[in-house]
Amino acid sequence: MPTPVTDASAIDGVVNLYKPAGRSSAHYVYRLRPILNQRKVGHAGTLDPFAEGVLIACVGRATKLVERIMNLPKRYRTTIRLDVTNDTFDTEQPFVPVADAVPPARVTVEAAVANIVGTIQQVPPVFSAIRVGGRFSYHLAKQGRPIEHKARSVTIYDITIESYQWPRLELTIRCGRGTYIRAIARDLGQALACGGACETLIRESVGPFVLEDALNILEADPAQVRSAVIPIERAARLIENLPGSDFLRVS
Repeated sequence: MPTPVTDASAIDGVVNLYKPAGRSSAHYVYRLRPILNQRKVGHAGTLDPFAEGVLIACVGRATKLVERIMNLPKRYRTTIRLDVTNDTFDTEQPFVPVADAVPPARVTVEAAVANIVGTIQQVPPVFSAIRVGGRFSYHLAKQGRPIEHKARSVTIYDITIESYQWPRLELTIRCGRGTYIRAIARDLGQALACGGACETLIRESVGPFVLEDALNILEADPAQVRSAVIPIERAARLIENLPGSDFLRVS
């Protein structure tokens, strides 16, 4: 059985976790409770079950940093398949081929990508953790309940096309809080009139917290987990001293 949590031995701080694809963010974050002897554990920005990468856990008194961390810029690597679609715009549902999808020229793809860089209006997917009347949107969507989300203002700092070989488009995306990469796949698919859904998604960084330093809790022993905890004061300094402030400004 897990060790009971006692305030005397509880550990506070921030942990840069690696979340594998396949399960919820909460599943991995809550594994920290018995290891760090802390019941107060949360995460600063969820990752969809199909996604992997950096997941920042805030433990104990460090939960006061959640909002600041969520406001940090993020970097994603995604592979979008352009000849399919579905309701979730990811691999959680089977892909549905788009009839008569025509491969767009690279110059057309580049123009569509350039058109969504900057501060834009983005409609969140109905399969999302947004609350509607106190319930998660994805719960209502699974029940077939009609949902219409309003567009939100999000910031896309830049997008790099890493490769394009029909039907797959690989992108590196640097963006701000509240951005849905699945919505980018959806919107690009609509703009290119061929469909679009995320085939893979990796969060490579959240501010100064990078994938190379992330701890795989499934492979680490308790001592490694405890040593990976970043004290609150050091985590706050990392956030405050984030280099490249020009990156946060969009022309």
